[in-house]
Formats: sequence, structure tokens, C-alpha cells
Amino acid sequence: MEEREIMIVAVDGYSSTGKSTVAKLIAAKLGLTYIDTGAMYRAVTLAAMRGGLIADGVIDREKLREVLKGIKIGFKYNRILDRYETYLNGEYVEEQIRGMEVSDRVSGIAALDFVREFLVDRQREMGREEDVIMDGRDIGTVVFPQADVKFFMTASPEVRAQRRYRELQNKGVEVSYEEVEANVRKRDYIDSHREVSPLVQAEDAIVIDNGDMTIAEEVEQMVREIRRMSGGIA
Repeated sequence: MEEREIMIVAVDGYSSTGKSTVAKLIAAKLGLTYIDTGAMYRAVTLAAMRGGLIADGVIDREKLREVLKGIKIGFKYNRILDRYETYLNGEYVEEQIRGMEVSDRVSGIAALDFVREFLVDRQREMGREEDVIMDGRDIGTVVFPQADVKFFMTASPEVRAQRRYRELQNKGVEVSYEEVEANVRKRDYIDSHREVSPLVQAEDAIVIDNGDMTIAEEVEQMVREIRRMSGGIA
């Protein structure tokens, strides 16, 4: 492979396929910077909710455009707790953005062209500075179509809903499995059918169907592919 200044690994796929989990592990293993683009859309959604900009499923687009001008999203690695954390204008919001209220609304926010333009610009800025592994819906197709390695993660809606349901139960969130599965299917439809940057598999992406895989098996396979495609640089 020709000499280059940075390495970009794109991890795209459906909701609740564990993109963030494996991307964080790969980042730690290979010394890459991890960027959770899904958290960025969730943070914008939280800001819109706090500002009362979403009512009965209708988004006040003009006010959201103004709110975006003052939004700053950052990530920090908490060494004590061994976890990545999301900050909205300096405030820790990791727990708030993972709840069902945000999950029910994030796809609608992410479908807005001006929101995607705002966040894609920032994601590209992050990817110019250092070796990164970035997960989301359109990283390998829109944000970084020139990414060195691209993955597309998938699993059946039932498997993904069960995973999400267990995750929420462990956090003490009161929700039924039926609600979670309906949310997963709704997000799949919106993500795949939106006009701007729909969720699609890049032609050169490596497909990871993790329905019957352990996290360790996923990480092992993906690290092996990254090393193979980077000529052993990673």
C-alpha cells in the first residue's frame, strides 16, 4: 500500500449490531482513535428535545438550524471507568442519549440534510487529524468513501432487538421487548429509505453478519482484515 499520513476504518450497519462495541475494542487493540458518529446524531436529537423542537413527531427545522450553530460535541476516554463518553457543550450526556426517548427520535433528526451536512463536516475534520475508526450509517459511502477498510455489520431484526432489550434491562429501563423490536424495525426503515445518505452497503465493504458471532470473534475477524488490507501496518 502507498505511504499515507492517516488510516481510516469505516464501520457501517444497522442499529443494534454492536458497531460501537467492536469499534471501541478495535481502536484499543490497534491504537486508533474511536469516533461514534451515532452519538453525534443522538446529541443533536437531545438538544432538539431539550429545546422543545420536536412536537408530535414534527421537527421545528428553522429553530434547529439556529440551535446547531451553538452545538459542540466532544468525546473523552475515561481511563478510570474504561469507557468513551459523549459531551454536549461540555456536559456529560452519555446516559441521556442512549435512552428510548432519544432512540425514538434520532432517525428523524438524522434524516435532515442540514443536520447531516453539519455533522459530516465535523466527522471529516476529525478524520484528517489522526488514524481513526468511525462507526455510523454512511461512513464508507458518504463521509469517507476513500476509507482504507470498510465494514458493513448486520444481523436479523429479532437478534438485534433482543440485544437492545437486554441492554436496556441491565440499565434499569422499563420497556417491553415488543417496543424495542418495533423501534429497531422503524429505524431500519427510516435509515434505509431517507433521501439524504440512506443506509446502504458500500460495494467494497466487508460484510459482518454477527447474528451467531461472539464479540471476540467479530473483533478477531475485523482486526485480521484491517491488517491484511493495510499491508500489516495496523
